[in-house]
Amino acid sequence: MTPPAPEPRSALEHAGRRALDLLHTQLRQGVTADKIALTLALGLMLGLFPIFGTTSALCALAALRLRLNQPIIQLVNWFAAPLQLPGMYFFARIGERLTGSAPVPFSITGLAQQFRASPLRFLQLFGMTGLRAVLAWLLIAPLIAALLYIVALPPLRHLARLRADADATDGE
Repeated sequence: MTPPAPEPRSALEHAGRRALDLLHTQLRQGVTADKIALTLALGLMLGLFPIFGTTSALCALAALRLRLNQPIIQLVNWFAAPLQLPGMYFFARIGERLTGSAPVPFSITGLAQQFRASPLRFLQLFGMTGLRAVLAWLLIAPLIAALLYIVALPPLRHLARLRADADATDGE
């Protein structure tokens, strides 16, 4: 039996320890390293979707359809939230380049104000920009997900082997 880990010194260390504990629990419950890596990758990819208010539902639907862990995919979605605003801007600009469209000037605070003032007018002004952002997201986000999956899988498999070895040792 391994001694308990020392108490984390910072909030980041605490979050990392909690995430590792969650992964250990999932592995102990029979979730495979491959499923966890897929959950992490899709959670990030869907968390970057450039339309506000859609990422939680997209993550829930993907997890249901693929039988992935709901808490993990929503946690990754939550961690991806700070990247969504800059991602929206990034995907909109890439989408404009892909389609040869002139850049539409906008700011995030301006978008929120315009949406509150008149949702219909907002869609008229920025609907195509949103579609261009989705186009860029469709091309780029799967590459990000694939990269995260490839990077996350080996350490998760290693962790699964360590977990299995520890369980085998405890059972003797």
